Amino acid sequence: MIIEPRMRGFICLTSHPDGCEQNVKNQIKYVQSKGAIAGGKKVLVIGASTGFGLASRISSAFGSDAATIGVFFEKPPTEGRTASPGWYNSAAFEEEAHKAGLYAKSVNGDAFSDEVKKQTLDIIKADLGQVDLIIYSLASPVRLDPKTGVLHRSVLKPIGDTFTNKTVDFHSGKVSEISIEPCSGDDIENTVKVMGGEDWEMWIDALKAENLLAPGATTVAYSYIGPSLTEAVYRKGTIGRAKDHLEATAFTITDSLSSIGGKAYVSVNKALVTQASSAIPVIPLYISLLYKIMKEEGIHEGCIEQIQRLYQQRLYTGAAVPVDDKGRIRIDDWEMRADVQEKVAKLWLEATTENITDISDLEGYRTDFHNLFGFGFDGVDYKAEANEMVQVQSIV
Repeated sequence: MIIEPRMRGFICLTSHPDGCEQNVKNQIKYVQSKGAIAGGKKVLVIGASTGFGLASRISSAFGSDAATIGVFFEKPPTEGRTASPGWYNSAAFEEEAHKAGLYAKSVNGDAFSDEVKKQTLDIIKADLGQVDLIIYSLASPVRLDPKTGVLHRSVLKPIGDTFTNKTVDFHSGKVSEISIEPCSGDDIENTVKVMGGEDWEMWIDALKAENLLAPGATTVAYSYIGPSLTEAVYRKGTIGRAKDHLEATAFTITDSLSSIGGKAYVSVNKALVTQASSAIPVIPLYISLLYKIMKEEGIHEGCIEQIQRLYQQRLYTGAAVPVDDKGRIRIDDWEMRADVQEKVAKLWLEATTENITDISDLEGYRTDFHNLFGFGFDGVDYKAEANEMVQVQSIV
């Protein structure tokens, strides 16, 4: 079938298998160009199919020759209907890993569930024995608590007051004002349940209970802080409470891993175009302005550049891992530079529908958004028929 992008708001209803394959190959090439990383050799990535999770799996495999197990929840293809992009990404990753002689297996299902945890642990027992790096990179709007059976839904809302500020429709370029009503009821609790650290801790506890953690095992979860421009709806909103919980959980897990010399970290990463970030009002405008400045300064990074730098310059240098006063790894350091933020804040005040194309990198935002779904890559003939029925080799 000939596959074209079909947009609905901040999601694309189609994805291109050849484009997703090209995306994975591009990331592999980048990691290989940066040299070997003295990283983990048996790696579990929870949330491995897109964004930072996919970049983590690629960096481990092609930077450190690691055996990897990836857990994700993606939609397989059916005749005449494409899979979700993460499915095609994972299929391409496994194919490239196997070509390179690397172990790679995947588990497709709800990572919050006991069943998927057990399935994953069984594969580790049978094939790897233990893992020495566990990346936690889940981004889900809902979570079914396996202990209570309650379905929790996260919300993107400020706390206390209505938040009003600018936003941009990245498809049309229209800049407008948006107001978001504050959270109420159980919104904070539900958001913490979905996006906090409880499930991360459950994964580590399950691995530890079965003696599947290698001595000195490291686990890393990803977080975000961001600037004052977005803090009311992000870091000081419901999501921020969840991120606070996630970051506090790192200390709890580190205490639990002390008996094996292990350590848990939260890495605060840069703002990037993802399906999740595209859904948050205000964030697309901020990212469009940020991209403009960081590209001009020569310090722009995508997911793969961020994670490769995290591995090579933070986690695996042979020295102590550098952290801030709250114990977090800061790989958002270039984004949060004072000069960068001052320039973004100035452009923010100037932004209108009429000048947004000139003062921002909205086109770069759109390109990255299309890339998420496998569209817009050089070397792919989008006018040719593509085979939508691509399978992930290790998933039967």
